Amino acid sequence: MTENIAKKSCTPCRGGIPPLTRDEAAGFLSQTPGWDLLDDGHLIRRKFKFGDFKQALAFVDEVGRLAEEEGHHPDVCFGWGHAEVSLWTHKINGLHENDFIMAAKINELQKAS
Repeated sequence: MTENIAKKSCTPCRGGIPPLTRDEAAGFLSQTPGWDLLDDGHLIRRKFKFGDFKQALAFVDEVGRLAEEEGHHPDVCFGWGHAEVSLWTHKINGLHENDFIMAAKINELQKAS
């Protein structure tokens, strides 16, 4: 996997395909530093730290904007100085390449903030 996954765009997942295996998902982790493979390989999650509530809120707003652009929506939890983002593809109840595309793009947002 030498292609920069952050340069890709999410493609609609209509279901009917199997989720990535744990090994396939683990292969994408090298392009999504900071993300953890959880729930026996069914989701990825990353925790982000910020200096205050306003910075965390601004980051969450940017994640929301990105999610709308890509048509792929994470679960987000945040509060004073922190945010946690979880990704998986609901239609297949597991991970898809789109989840790693979003994770890589979210990592770029965090670098810019």
